[in-house]
Amino acid sequence: MLSVFDVLGRDHLAVQRMLAELGTGPTQASGATATHLAQREKMVEELIIEESKHEAAEEMYFWPVVRERLPNGDQLADHAIGQEQEGKEILDLLDKLDASQPEFEDVLSKFIKAGREHIAYEETVVWPPLSVALSAQDAADLGSKIEKAKQSAPTRPHPGTPAKPGVLKGAGPVVSAVDRLRDAASGRGKD
Repeated sequence: MLSVFDVLGRDHLAVQRMLAELGTGPTQASGATATHLAQREKMVEELIIEESKHEAAEEMYFWPVVRERLPNGDQLADHAIGQEQEGKEILDLLDKLDASQPEFEDVLSKFIKAGREHIAYEETVVWPPLSVALSAQDAADLGSKIEKAKQSAPTRPHPGTPAKPGVLKGAGPVVSAVDRLRDAASGRGKD
């Protein structure tokens, strides 16, 4: 059974790889071909899907545990959720653009910067004290909850949805079902 830090760390590593590739890949301005731009859009699509599921699962389970278990948990969670909200707003905008539009790269650059800052904040500020506060069993149980939540989490950013566990647990399955129907109808998320 993986701990919450293993589960989230695996997600972070996958996102960091995508951000690195997107940060150096060919762009419209650098003369990318239509094929390169289509691949870039596909990677951004994958990033949006994975980030949306990851953040929804964190907001349902991870941040409530941070609030409960750490003396400064409210402050830590509020800061991180603020970062996540900014990320959702950027991803929502990015989801509406295509790689041939001039603003695509600017919006993507904003997300790359914000994503890296958020990952660093979680891993260096939040994880160390939480890893001390959780038993191995608690960390494994939390990891399982997050893994399970990601399976049915929304696949699109929803910046207007409050980052409250009760709201997300109640509305999340409905929103996720709508997202997945839209994805199936459009072919989004398919290779």
